[in-house]
Amino acid sequence: MRTGEPLPAVGQVLAALATGLWHWDTASGQVTVDAEAARLLGLPADPTTLTEAQVRARLHPVDWNEITGVVQLAVAEGTLAEVRIRIMDDRGRIIRVVRSRSKPTFDTQKRAYELIGTLQEVTEPAPGTPAGRSAVTGDWRRSREAFLLDAGRALAEARSTDEVLRVAAGLSMPGFSPDGLAVFGVDGERLTIIGHHGQQDGDEGPFTQMSVDTDYPAAEVVRTGRAVYLSTPEQYKSRYPLTWPLAQHFGRRSWAFLPLTVAGRTMGAWMAAFSYPVAFTPDERSVLTTVARMLAQALSRAGAAESERELTDGLQRSMLPTLIPRIPGMSVAARYIPTGGGLQVGGDWYDMIPLPSGRFALVIGDVQGHDVRAAGLMGQLRTALRAYASEGHRPDAVLSRASRFLHGISAAADEDDFAALRFATCLYVEVDPATGTLDLARAGHPDPAIRMADGTVLKRPTAGGLPLGIDPDADYPTTRILLEPGETLLICTDGLIETGGHDLDTGWLRIRTTLEEHKGDLEELADALVRTVHGPSSYYTTGPLADRREDDIALLLLCREGEDCGCGGTVAVPPRVRRTMMTVAQAEPERIAVARQQLRELLHDWASTDQVDSAVLLLSETLTNVLVHTDTDALVTAEVQGDAGGRRLRVEVTDASDDLPHKRRPGELASSGRGLLMIELLADDWGVDPRGEGKSTWFELGERYDDPDGS
Repeated sequence: MRTGEPLPAVGQVLAALATGLWHWDTASGQVTVDAEAARLLGLPADPTTLTEAQVRARLHPVDWNEITGVVQLAVAEGTLAEVRIRIMDDRGRIIRVVRSRSKPTFDTQKRAYELIGTLQEVTEPAPGTPAGRSAVTGDWRRSREAFLLDAGRALAEARSTDEVLRVAAGLSMPGFSPDGLAVFGVDGERLTIIGHHGQQDGDEGPFTQMSVDTDYPAAEVVRTGRAVYLSTPEQYKSRYPLTWPLAQHFGRRSWAFLPLTVAGRTMGAWMAAFSYPVAFTPDERSVLTTVARMLAQALSRAGAAESERELTDGLQRSMLPTLIPRIPGMSVAARYIPTGGGLQVGGDWYDMIPLPSGRFALVIGDVQGHDVRAAGLMGQLRTALRAYASEGHRPDAVLSRASRFLHGISAAADEDDFAALRFATCLYVEVDPATGTLDLARAGHPDPAIRMADGTVLKRPTAGGLPLGIDPDADYPTTRILLEPGETLLICTDGLIETGGHDLDTGWLRIRTTLEEHKGDLEELADALVRTVHGPSSYYTTGPLADRREDDIALLLLCREGEDCGCGGTVAVPPRVRRTMMTVAQAEPERIAVARQQLRELLHDWASTDQVDSAVLLLSETLTNVLVHTDTDALVTAEVQGDAGGRRLRVEVTDASDDLPHKRRPGELASSGRGLLMIELLADDWGVDPRGEGKSTWFELGERYDDPDGS
């Protein structure tokens, strides 16, 4: 080329120097190469675009892992990334070694790397030689830092001993990689094998339960806390002649035994064995020592986590009861999910208690807090409730005694710290399997819900008192409800309702949908309820609250078996009757609103919304008439019979007064006296039936569809 002539194109210069050009975008996962780069990769010498998987198939797996670490370090330091890569053919044989130099950049929005670089063939040094022991990248410091960065991250993320061992087995050290690994532990005065890699199963037999006084490198490391490096078989045989025969048949050429030390205590030893001679230079020893320290820390963390899991799992198993295996005519399912706090056991619990009367009790509760003390109080309170119930006390007496018990132990433990006083919510249900009668007492706990045989779900408001432990003299009124054949009772802690940022209203709608739509047996329904809160879909159904902390969950399901109720795993067939009952006392006029809501929920799929409004209005008038004109309580029974489209609603309000209602003709300005007139106008049929004591006022509505034309 003469002076003054234009310079040749960059591609021509690179081709003349047998240097290939490539471009890698991790966002698209594609690698573009020119003809020379394709040839160096063992492909036809034509420009082409490859996927990451196609390129990775041509590279030695150890070098591929090293590339990732070097690129990350180069981006962090703002320098070039230089690596030496072994190219493989289709049969896994090394065909050449190339050096790559690139300038990587990182896109923070795409969270992807982009690299443009060159490839050039170099000569591969023989293993074990000074050149061979240098880093594959040709830059020992950069390669070592990249390797240690990646190894530290991987070991820090390991959560169990098995994961730590898998990470250790997959480490590719810069310039020299062991093909045999073993981790030794100490049990008393003997060595144990925690795990190994590169040997066959059973090869660890002679090294298991070896005394720490044995003439063996790992035993010496444990005794002294100092590393042992053996560069040749002759060194091994000379220093440890008694145990050399145990290691000889593995065919290794060099060994490094390093102490696993945590907080100044040697907890074991790590062996790295090589199939070729290694001189163990100061740089190599530095890398091995650093890896051993990280490995020891990872094993210590994993061991502590496994011990904690084993402890809490054992505590959980000891605290959770065993359900009565078979109850004539009934099925029970329960779940406990400890998601609150770092413990695997919390303050939530459930119990099933056989009673002296032949009945049984279902108990569910939640002690305030998610710490160890909450779990301890839960265990004590559960034992106390079981003791009081086994004495034959009624539900209200059981909760009163339990409240006094919790207040006593909580106050005694926190005499000087009023803020640390603990309380607990609880729901106690005494069940008569023969009749389906449920007597409930509630202490600040969420109300139960009933799933009828046709899938209709009603919350059952019950009378209640303060949470346990607040007032030692608190009263807990009892509510009686009837579980019809084919119906299912749900009682749960607030974690099932509120987990995921939900309040009581939105959380109830979430699980209500599952209750209504589920088809299957009771165990499947329990699993479905848990999945509704903790399954993958829960990440897309978060509630309106900003605080989305998880909470422990306990739930109990009780089904009174009926024809095709689904408890045997069959799909439920809707029966023709659905029914609800509740009482409204003279002292509780606010329960009229609860009765109105109960009726609306019972008629949730009624064809005519106008009829639903009429039924709610008539119920309100009938109840008000009892509370205003008598001095007795009212019992409401609402029943729907028939098939959809032709059903009939019957509502009865029963009281103990013998005074029969009669029609009045109020004036225009009268504030009362129109109740029976409204019933006569809106109901299809109605009447007043005298009873032995008292009377029953009833009305009926036949289902019909709304007229869209209004005619």
